[in-house]
Amino acid sequence: MQILVATLAFVAAAQATTINAINGRNFLSPFNGQSVTNVTGIVTAKTSTGVYLRAPRRTCDKRIGTGLYVFSPTLGKNASISVGDTLVLDGKVTEYRSNTAYLYSTELESPVVQGWVKGTTTPKPRVIGKDTHNPPTEQYSILDNGDIYGVPNNVSQVSIANPELQPAKYGLDFWKMLNGELVTIQNPIAVSKPNTYGETWMIGNWPTTGQNKRGGLTLSDKDANPEAVMIGSPLDGSKAVTTSRIGDKFDDITGVVHYQFGFYYILPLTAIKTISSLSPALPPPTSLISTGECSGLTVGDYNIENFAPSDTAHVNAVAAHIVNYMKSPDVLFIQEVQDNNGATNNGEVDSSMTLSTLTAAITKLGGVNYSYTWINPLNNADGGQPGGNIRQAYLYNPNIVRLHNENAGSATDANAVVKGANGSPTLKYNPGRIDPANAAWVSSRKPLVAEWQTVVGNHVFFTVNVHWESKGGSSSLQGDLRPPVNSPVEKRTLQANLTGSFIADILAIDSDARVIMAGDLNEYSVVQPVKTFTSVSSMVDLDVAAGIPVNERYTYTFGADMEELDHLFVSPAIANLHPLEEHIHVNTWVSYADQVSDHDPTVAKINVCGNNVASSNVTMSLSSTPAATPTSTLTPVSSGISTPATTAASGTRTTSPSSSSVSATATPIASGKALSGRGNVLASTPGESTGGRLLTSGNWYRAGGTAAIFTATPNVDGITFTLQSSKGKCAIVADMSIFCDSSVTPGSSFGWDGAYVTYLGANSFYATELPTGSGNTKVYTTEKALTLQLTWSAL
Repeated sequence: MQILVATLAFVAAAQATTINAINGRNFLSPFNGQSVTNVTGIVTAKTSTGVYLRAPRRTCDKRIGTGLYVFSPTLGKNASISVGDTLVLDGKVTEYRSNTAYLYSTELESPVVQGWVKGTTTPKPRVIGKDTHNPPTEQYSILDNGDIYGVPNNVSQVSIANPELQPAKYGLDFWKMLNGELVTIQNPIAVSKPNTYGETWMIGNWPTTGQNKRGGLTLSDKDANPEAVMIGSPLDGSKAVTTSRIGDKFDDITGVVHYQFGFYYILPLTAIKTISSLSPALPPPTSLISTGECSGLTVGDYNIENFAPSDTAHVNAVAAHIVNYMKSPDVLFIQEVQDNNGATNNGEVDSSMTLSTLTAAITKLGGVNYSYTWINPLNNADGGQPGGNIRQAYLYNPNIVRLHNENAGSATDANAVVKGANGSPTLKYNPGRIDPANAAWVSSRKPLVAEWQTVVGNHVFFTVNVHWESKGGSSSLQGDLRPPVNSPVEKRTLQANLTGSFIADILAIDSDARVIMAGDLNEYSVVQPVKTFTSVSSMVDLDVAAGIPVNERYTYTFGADMEELDHLFVSPAIANLHPLEEHIHVNTWVSYADQVSDHDPTVAKINVCGNNVASSNVTMSLSSTPAATPTSTLTPVSSGISTPATTAASGTRTTSPSSSSVSATATPIASGKALSGRGNVLASTPGESTGGRLLTSGNWYRAGGTAAIFTATPNVDGITFTLQSSKGKCAIVADMSIFCDSSVTPGSSFGWDGAYVTYLGANSFYATELPTGSGNTKVYTTEKALTLQLTWSAL
């Protein structure tokens, strides 16, 4: 053995090229394309296509890697070569990549064995974060100029610039420095779902940025989380884990770093083992419930992913999400609604059956009996699956809202904002599309704009339902092109400009206008298209207005990132009235096999009570079954589901006509005349002789003292009224409690049944506890521990 070792040392010393020298200080090897001799390395791992070597000695220069992949099926399949053996090889250094958009990976090819000593110990892996730098947490490459999503894209290429490695600062440099090396990740956590091959992005026991409560990494401004690394298929052929979820924890993982398919991987030596999964597997339903009035309208947004009526399982699953998790919002923006025969490419464009199938499934599960409106696109003109003709649509609760002056445009009609007779903005077409002939919308979805009015109070508001161009054609974040190609960011910027300009036209006429833009923007809030939209439109990101933490702003997962492609934006008038928002992570938290859509839905609760109040030219009495609008005709179809008879251009569907007469303006049910004048609001609760009264804040109080004075002002219907104390108007606010304050505008409508104050037809109010002493408690309209009834004592 001593003779063998001495011989090996002599061979290795003769005109030797070290692994450290081959790797060098830059991305490309200084020996690229050259033949080298007497390259000595310790075998750290084997595959069927080659072996991984480690330099016998490390250099003090932390920019230089000590691992090297030797491409040689002959060596890889040589059963005599074992991990721990030392090889001395001649060969040719090459920079290999399988795609011109990928990084080069330094390899040794055509090896010739000049020396070989059997090992006596197993090589010790380098622990990432202990034996190495911590992975950088924000920047990928010096060539990104500080912003991985900077525009223009593809200004530089790593293969041409060949920058010097800075592994302590840039993520690509860090993983390049470790390429070919045997490493260990301690305490790994999954930050993505595994694909069909079990490949999963993970982080280890090192610092991170953007980690959300679920354990994933949320993309943020200039930070796409380079600290994560893909865990690939085990080298020993054992089965990869394909059922893990984001946030799952694993045993320590040991493997080799290898660049493939446009990313740096760690290829584990053997199958990884799951330690624990987060519970519960699914999030809770939304807590945001409509008040039925303009001050507490709920809106939802959901990309329902190639939704076709023939896929019964998908139909029922989407309906269950809408009913059970979104709680049937008053207005629901949906995207990717296919035509009646799905992706069958036969010229069909109508989606009336698609939408009626969805709404029937929602109703069957106990949800709202939705009406809906949409515009059919031209055949194969809006992108998506060929023949599917995806489009946006609105589902809406006709008990709460209705289209204002419905006048649907066609696929080619360009909508416009005009000044109405009362000086307020209104739409040329309702619903209508934004500039559909503009080149920005070629093979892409045109925004669907609608104008609404609330059933109670006739408050007018606008919605814009968008689905901008997809990111197809983008390059890898760990690729050669810097900044990476975010395709087609220029086209999405044009779409953002058109969308924002249309909204700006509304706000130019009425700065108090209530406008909601929602949908799948296929872009992040920190990138040029969305920045352009907000600048042009003056709209406010609802995440910001509602105070959603930056790390919790996600509706989608891709690569190592949890990201927000689906957004809600609101006009300043809405943003200033304390809107609420919840992203419901029913799809991002589960496996690919269990997700219903690739997007999460979002629910918001907002105030659309503005100065723009419509005259009630379509009236009806409040009923559990709303009357059909005069322009809608219902016809039966073979499936037994009612769908509208519409033109091929557009459609609006409401529920079946009720037996109720079409007469009075819709109001809460009330049998008594509206209260008027000044008085006290007294409270009573079963089993308590001292009921107390309401304070000027709207809270319940049972101690002595002078009772607060309220003023009841009848509404124009003569049935409902508003209340105001010395603090200001009273309204039912987001938590469903009575709140009186100078910031309230407008107040909620109450009723009087001859004995008790009512709200939306009910004369029961609630409290969480009995106030004692000088204490007081909120009064709610939703069920709590104690039931109250409120009476009026006129002064």
